[in-house]
Amino acid sequence: MIKLRRIERFHPLAKARFFYVLRDINIDIEEGEFVSIMGPSGAGKSSLLHILGMHDHGWSGEYFLGDAAVHHLKAKERAALRNEQIGFVFQQYHLLDDLTVYENLEIPLSYRKVNRSERTAVVADTLDRFQIVGKKDLYPSQLSGGQQQLVGVARAIISNPKLLLADEPTGNLHSSQGEEIMNLFKKLNADGTTIVQVTHSEKNAGYGHRVIQLRDGWIVKENR
Repeated sequence: MIKLRRIERFHPLAKARFFYVLRDINIDIEEGEFVSIMGPSGAGKSSLLHILGMHDHGWSGEYFLGDAAVHHLKAKERAALRNEQIGFVFQQYHLLDDLTVYENLEIPLSYRKVNRSERTAVVADTLDRFQIVGKKDLYPSQLSGGQQQLVGVARAIISNPKLLLADEPTGNLHSSQGEEIMNLFKKLNADGTTIVQVTHSEKNAGYGHRVIQLRDGWIVKENR
């Protein structure tokens, strides 16, 4: 499903020097895999995830998502592909502050041109699934950090993406909520969703099939 070849990400420094965030990244991820990316702070984990999620365009190399050669796509084409196939759980939530919980959940469905009556049914089911029906008319500023993260996870999976990317998905949840989210990910994966998560948690990494270790922008180890 995913093929990365010679992916590099760098920032220019003075005197024609560069600071490399990612170096010579070569990864193959099969459809239906659950992969965890680990490493110390500054290793390049989140940068890699944002390249996979097509939020970052300042990289070099080749990125194939299914039959699409992402490195050849224009910005609008990448955005369309992302909206069709990818769900993203952000570490910092990235909920839209001026929209209610209900409206935040509805957005991914509108991107996929789901009709209004079906959107209403799907959002209602998702609110119930995450036990946040009572929060549907609240704005993100009225929620706790853990509640915002739950809404972020719900928004990421509401349109059944083929690929789910998660950046520290349980970082702001208490242990029982975090375990619920990881069990949900495991079920989604069993049903066919490909998942790539960044995590510092060995326990969370254990839910996946394989761990890719990064250090200083390089892949230093892979464990199956």
